[in-house]
Amino acid sequence: MALSHKGAARRRSRTEVLERPEYGWIWRPLLVLLVIYLVVCLGLGIWWSRTPAGFDVEQVVAEQRGAASGSPASRGAVTTAGLMTLVETLLEKPGGYLRNDVAPPGLWLDNMPAWELGVLDQARRLARSLPAMEQTSAPVLEGVQERLMGDSRDWLYPSTEKRLEQALDGLDGYLAALGEGGEAAFGDQGQGLAAWLEAITGSLDELGLRLSASIGSHDELRDLDIDAEALPARTPWYRVDDVFFEARGQAWALMHLLEAVQRDQADVLASAGVTERWEQLVAELQRSQRRLWSPLVLNGSGFGLFANHSLVLANHMVRARDLARQVTEGLDEVTPAPAPTASEPPVVEVERSEDAVEEAPAEEDEGEMSAPSGEGVADTGAAAASRGEAPAEGAATDEGEEAQAAPTGEEAADEPAIEQQAPDTGEGEMASSGSEPAPAETREEGSDEAMSGDAAATEGEQVPSDTAEEGGDEATADDGATAEGDQLGS
Repeated sequence: MALSHKGAARRRSRTEVLERPEYGWIWRPLLVLLVIYLVVCLGLGIWWSRTPAGFDVEQVVAEQRGAASGSPASRGAVTTAGLMTLVETLLEKPGGYLRNDVAPPGLWLDNMPAWELGVLDQARRLARSLPAMEQTSAPVLEGVQERLMGDSRDWLYPSTEKRLEQALDGLDGYLAALGEGGEAAFGDQGQGLAAWLEAITGSLDELGLRLSASIGSHDELRDLDIDAEALPARTPWYRVDDVFFEARGQAWALMHLLEAVQRDQADVLASAGVTERWEQLVAELQRSQRRLWSPLVLNGSGFGLFANHSLVLANHMVRARDLARQVTEGLDEVTPAPAPTASEPPVVEVERSEDAVEEAPAEEDEGEMSAPSGEGVADTGAAAASRGEAPAEGAATDEGEEAQAAPTGEEAADEPAIEQQAPDTGEGEMASSGSEPAPAETREEGSDEAMSGDAAATEGEQVPSDTAEEGGDEATADDGATAEGDQLGS
């Protein structure tokens, strides 16, 4: 019986296995594949997060120009080649452009995408300044600027990589135009150089503030030239490394661009006496690129166990900012400032003349100010006197303003002719035959009354002295002054 029971049990177990098979073995290879994938992503992440090596700006000129490298190039070729190498580095470094990745391992990385943003920011600043440095019109530079100013996280068409390639094509064409016999060249007086350095100074100052914002205690900023009250909100702990690597990327790109510009503008820097400061600026940025031995960006304090990497880098950014400001001040003394052309007068003068033209006829009827000989002004005073009404305060002010333009010399010879018309205005006391011109004190009194208004004379209109006296006397009468006849007695 025991044997029969054991045989029946074995048969039931085989039946159950066939009817309900075990699938536990399927998860083992899937788990192994997942572990391999994570290890590969970790290795790629470490490799892709390595900062690219620097490059020699003079060597990249020969590489970018290709077959034309044997012939001389115009001023600006080294700067253009350096900008092209920056953009190529973003595209051709290990892993390519990672900032817009939507899949691992690029999706998991944050340090290298922040570094790429820093490099792209400096490339954009130089692209905005290139049209000002170019002495001729180069529309291709505007296209390059437009391509670089796109969103750095676009992954759909046109992606950021596509726009960077288009910017490279535009820069390649511009570099060819900078060759021997080309139509393009930088200005030989450092045009646009001071403006670019001023933008760099602002970016370095901003980086110093952002790096300092991650520091817990503001007492640690006493040794730095940083206004603690101007600091932005404190950087979250999970964003400290992003700000750090973005600043490292900007310093890396700016270091190479400054070296390239120094090759192109060596004579301008020497004439301004800022060559030594320029080299100190480059050396300060090079010191900010020293190797980071810690696997993490630490945010320690003082002489504690952990370092404060953000504070050290902020120190370099502040020193570089001060040097860039000194170089900018030196270049401002030698580089030409843009002057307004004859067809485009200064904005301030245009606004003043327009205000004077608009305010003068505001209180008068049409046509009163259009008479060049001043008859309209005399008729206004005559009409007011015939009606027995005091002239309006605004009209008196406007007439008094025109009194400042009283003619002298040859124009004063026409005064008797104007005086003969005075009886028509009803003011015989001022225009009696044989009367002498009014004393200078009276004319000055009318002018002083008129200057209490807007003090702006309409261009091209000159009022005779007697008419000016009427305007001044009418303005005085409106304020309760004495009668006109008493003031201008013969």
